Amino acid sequence: MNRTTLSLFAGTAALAAVTAFAAFDPPAASGADSSAKAAAELPVERTSLLCPAPSDSEIADTAYTSFTPVTQGTDGGGKAGLQAATEQSAGDTADPTGGAAKGKSGKKTADKPVLTPKEPGTPATGDTSGSEEPALIGTADGKFAPGWTVQETTEVAAGTGRGLLGVNCTPADTEFWFPGASTSADRTDYVHLTNPDDSAAVVDIGLYGKDGAIKSTVPDGFTIPPHASRPILLSTLTEQRQDDLTVRVSVRSGRVGAAVQALDDKAGGDWLAASADPSGSLVLPGIPKDATDVRLIAFTPGDADADLKVRLASSGGAITPAGHETLHVKAGMTTATDLGAVTRGEAGSLLLTPSDRSVPVVAALRVVRGKGSGQETAYIPATAPVGRRATAADNSGKGTTLSLTAPTATAQVKVTASAGSGGGSPVTKTYTVRQGTTQDITGLAGQGVQGTYALTVETVSGGPVYAARTLTATESGVQGFTVQTLPNDRGLVAVPEADEDLSVLQK
Repeated sequence: MNRTTLSLFAGTAALAAVTAFAAFDPPAASGADSSAKAAAELPVERTSLLCPAPSDSEIADTAYTSFTPVTQGTDGGGKAGLQAATEQSAGDTADPTGGAAKGKSGKKTADKPVLTPKEPGTPATGDTSGSEEPALIGTADGKFAPGWTVQETTEVAAGTGRGLLGVNCTPADTEFWFPGASTSADRTDYVHLTNPDDSAAVVDIGLYGKDGAIKSTVPDGFTIPPHASRPILLSTLTEQRQDDLTVRVSVRSGRVGAAVQALDDKAGGDWLAASADPSGSLVLPGIPKDATDVRLIAFTPGDADADLKVRLASSGGAITPAGHETLHVKAGMTTATDLGAVTRGEAGSLLLTPSDRSVPVVAALRVVRGKGSGQETAYIPATAPVGRRATAADNSGKGTTLSLTAPTATAQVKVTASAGSGGGSPVTKTYTVRQGTTQDITGLAGQGVQGTYALTVETVSGGPVYAARTLTATESGVQGFTVQTLPNDRGLVAVPEADEDLSVLQK
């Protein structure tokens, strides 16, 4: 019988166009192979994002902000939207079957959009209030897909975890690392798992403390039903109470979105996003200059110990914090160290590099601002570089600080502040970030901007560049804050150009 075989180019392009869960920066051209053809960069055609359930507090207000940067090469069609997960399971106890906790039945949620995104280049907002708000599953295609970014920001006026909590909604994946979680008596930490697919996902949660792996009360994993979300209270997985844990989320079948909600009885709380993939060198950008205490938590998943040099990329250059020149991380064990007020009033980012051989590590910072009853907490995980472009939504005129750091080479960075959700004009500026320094930038909003705006960060030359955005807001006399890192926004995918068209008819 006759069979038609697609060309290699056409097949590759079709696969790449729908890829929304990885981004690729094309390698530099090699002088040794002048015949090699450069890969073409095409906008992704479909993107999926998952937002965890925001809060169970009766006095919580949550805002969602959606933004797609303008991307050349997209057509005029497409749509995007965020909808509630079809089932929300209570998650106070460790029930691996996917059923509800404490005898409560799963709650079916309304199938209506939380917000409808606007045209690329303009933010769109939506709000919720009160407890039992659902997790959200979002999809975008066509012109809305490249670089689509959604920010979830919650203000909690009082109680455990009070303050400002923020998280970027993320694509589904199969493995996540969360150094910085806790099962201590004054912490209430949940890992939120959301399944966007049509079949159930089976998920294992591993805990690693100061002495290594901790035996879980749920050895057989958790089943997350299709289009559903579950919060798992970490303290139900073990009787051990430890201040510093690393959580590994690994998916046996399917995919999930994952984030840890870390709530402190006295020092507020925030979302802990996943660390960048294990690597020998890590960058943790955007430590607020007025941080009163910074705690570094690191973990190496391999069989070898890691010895790391610890440096701070400040506004004046890279320095070694006194008394914290190196960090030894034992294999399979979580290591934590207090760096105190390491920034000393200057912009700062933490740089971790191998002292000797390179051993893959994951890491995060627990950052505290304020003192006594005015303390508030946020988390900064190790992150990937900006690459071609990164995007941060939900910025305000006076409450936003953008931090840029170039650890290995001076870089030029283009920053675009979009029009506001309520009007105004976009503005673009270019900044030079010197090697080994961190630069904090405020006052980014364009003329006449009303409402919330988005920031798009693009590497022009040099680099690599790492970025983070800090939001602040005062609630009940406490200055809340939250920090989101800005890895590549996955808006473009590299498609290799075929040397020849392989389209043939085969018999």
